[in-house]
Amino acid sequence: MCVADRAPANLYGGAVVEISQTLDRGLRLLEVLSGSSGGLTVAEASAVLGVNRTIVYRLLATLEQHGLVRRVAGGRFSVGFGVLTLAGSVQPSLRQVAQPVLRSLAEDLGTTAHLTIADGVEALAVAVVEPTRTDYHVAYRVGSRHALERGAAGRAILGARSGSRSYVATAGELQTGASGVAAPVLDLPGVEASVGVIALGALDADTVGPRTVAAAAELAAALA
Repeated sequence: MCVADRAPANLYGGAVVEISQTLDRGLRLLEVLSGSSGGLTVAEASAVLGVNRTIVYRLLATLEQHGLVRRVAGGRFSVGFGVLTLAGSVQPSLRQVAQPVLRSLAEDLGTTAHLTIADGVEALAVAVVEPTRTDYHVAYRVGSRHALERGAAGRAILGARSGSRSYVATAGELQTGASGVAAPVLDLPGVEASVGVIALGALDADTVGPRTVAAAAELAAALA
């Protein structure tokens, strides 16, 4: 490792080791980009990281080559789809932990329950459980995507960004005649998520909302 690439030492396994300053900056850049829904310009990223633009250009070029960063409108950069490959092992874990929580929610309310995460500016359904005791229900598949601004699941995630800890109720935004209620999964490092339900017809938000909040809290505790 060259001297220029050295960063302050950390403890690792009881030993003092040096860390890579370049890698540290690259990871910090990814963290900053992941927290910006509209992406950042080179100048904005430079200001946030406190390093000059030339370094940011080099970091972005390297990350873009590996698909971890992509160019978006207005000369801005955002997290690339390559991160989904890296996160591939995380989603199964989320689904596994979420299944019993969603199953209980679906059976209690007689609605389709789902776990949704933020993927850039979109909401992505990563786990879905349909009720077994209803004559009909909404079919909702894993992998479904929609804008964060549409539907209860995405709006709950956006609300959490603004400090809201409550549920969100919507009607007819994703499917005509369908209603949704969702609550954010709070205090989950590195993941923005919500637990929600969707049903044909109206939902009693005063009843469904608190139950959804409780399910989101249960999932957060299980993942802590």
